[in-house]
Amino acid sequence: MTPTLAAARTTVLRGLWLTGLGLLGLAAVYVLAQGFTPLEVRQGAAQKIFYIHAPAAWAALMAFVLVGLSSIIYLWLKDPRVDLFAEASAEVGLVFSLVMLTTGPLWGKPIWGTWWTWDARLTFTLFLFFLFIGYRALRGAIAEPAERARFSAVVGILGMLLVPFVHVSVYLFRTLHPEPVLLKPSAPSMPPEMLRTLLVSMAVFTVLYLGFVTTRYGLGLVAQAKEAARAD
Repeated sequence: MTPTLAAARTTVLRGLWLTGLGLLGLAAVYVLAQGFTPLEVRQGAAQKIFYIHAPAAWAALMAFVLVGLSSIIYLWLKDPRVDLFAEASAEVGLVFSLVMLTTGPLWGKPIWGTWWTWDARLTFTLFLFFLFIGYRALRGAIAEPAERARFSAVVGILGMLLVPFVHVSVYLFRTLHPEPVLLKPSAPSMPPEMLRTLLVSMAVFTVLYLGFVTTRYGLGLVAQAKEAARAD
């Protein structure tokens, strides 16, 4: 069912409001991290990047998992709206991945003494990033909508299957990355003040994800509504 242009524009507006709320939250995270979160004893001020890097990684991996899940649903239902959501989530995931891959070296250089090292988590993360760049290229290369959605769904599912390896790679291989401090079976291994800032930042990045993906999904609906109007 093709949405009306008015409904599609309402979705875009809703996404912009969520994005604005997320950006305000990002400013609050900056204030919280700089003014109300203690310095880490060994890493000093460089550790503050963690409150952007880790939540960006959370948002990117969440986006790619949702691409995979929606791809499975698309192959079952053949609903083009689900494919449109998968496309939107993949694009947003690439944005957050870029933030993750940029802030990581900025944090790693003063702590590890190098911008980049080919350890397991970094390698898996970079491979996942390139996989979804390929996902975008595939969508641009196939003109027929159903065929494009079907092939893209397969790649999206493969990307989702790679996500758990990114998370558990620090347990499976020797790596410079520390083990997870939050998403693990045991209690979080952070002081309460640092944990509070991390959780707030993860919530803010989740809102940003919702804002970005809703806006991108709405823009896709607008394009579909205009195309349907021209066809009529």
